[in-house]
Amino acid sequence: MNRFAYREAQTVPEAIDILRQEDGGRIVAGATDTLIRWRLGAWKPQYVLNIKRIPDLDTLDYSPDTGLSLGPLVTIRTLERQALVQTHYPALAQAAMAFAGVQIRNLATVGGNICNASPAGDTLPALLAYNAECRIAGAAGERVVPLADFLVGPGRTALQPAEMVVGVHLPALAPRSGGLYIKHSPRSTMDIATVGVAAVVTLAASGHVCQEVRITLGAVAPTVVRASAAEAVLRGQPADAATIQRAAQAALEAAHPIDDIRATAAHRRRVVVPLVQRAVHYAVQMAQGIPFSSQMQRSLAVEAAF
Repeated sequence: MNRFAYREAQTVPEAIDILRQEDGGRIVAGATDTLIRWRLGAWKPQYVLNIKRIPDLDTLDYSPDTGLSLGPLVTIRTLERQALVQTHYPALAQAAMAFAGVQIRNLATVGGNICNASPAGDTLPALLAYNAECRIAGAAGERVVPLADFLVGPGRTALQPAEMVVGVHLPALAPRSGGLYIKHSPRSTMDIATVGVAAVVTLAASGHVCQEVRITLGAVAPTVVRASAAEAVLRGQPADAATIQRAAQAALEAAHPIDDIRATAAHRRRVVVPLVQRAVHYAVQMAQGIPFSSQMQRSLAVEAAF
C-alpha cells in the first residue's frame, strides 16, 4: 500500500484552494469506499482531503415548492430515517435502506456515493429517477450539472480539477406520485447490487393513467441509465398489469450488462424484467395512495433475493 499525506479543510474555498495547488488528491468524508480501494491498490492518492469539518455540507432541506436539497455530507442513514425523504422521495429512502450495513450507512455520504460513480451505487438509480442535479463548486465559481450528465463512466464524473460537489437537488414532485427502489443481490443489503431498479410514477387525475414515469437501471451498463423505451410504453397509458409487463420487457433495451464476479450478463438481463415490473407496480400503488406497508416491504425482501 502506498503512503499518502493528510489534508483537512474548514471551508469550501479552502478545500478548492488545496485541490488547485496540489495534484493527486482525493476528497474523503465517510471514506468507506476510499479505504477499501486504497488497501487493494486501486486508488493511490498523493493525499486525502478531509471535508468532514466543513459546516453546512450536511444539511437537508425540503420545500413542497422547490423540492429536496441535500448537502454532500448527508449520510445514507439520514436518508433512510428522515421522515421527509420517506414521505416525499420514498425510492431514495428505499435505496438508502438497501445500502450495505447500518454501520456503513452511518458513515457513508450521498456525495461520496455520487462521486464514486459506480454503476451499482444504490442511491444513484433513485436520484436519477428523481431528476437530481449536482451543484459543483470550483475556482471559477459554481455550476449545476444534471446527474445524468455528471456520471460519465465507471468511476468517472464530470468534475474538473479542483472542483467538488457542494449540493444535490431533487425537484418537487407533482401530486399523485409514487416511487420505489428494488435491489437484487446475493445477500440483499450486504452485497453490491447485481441489478438495481428505481421507478417514479405520476398518475393523471383519474388515478389510473401514467402521466409521467421515470425508470432507471443500475449495474447493467457503464453508468446508471434511464429505461426510456419502457417509460414511453407507460406514458399516457393505463397503469394496468399488461402495460406494465410490456414496459418491463422494453426496459431491456437500456440494459448492456457485463459478466463479473457477482453475476453473468445473462443473469442480469433475466432479472431486469421482473424487477422493473414490480418496481412500477408498487410505485403505481403508492401514487394511488396505497401506503408502503410492512407486507410490501417483506415482499420486496423476498424479491430482492430471487
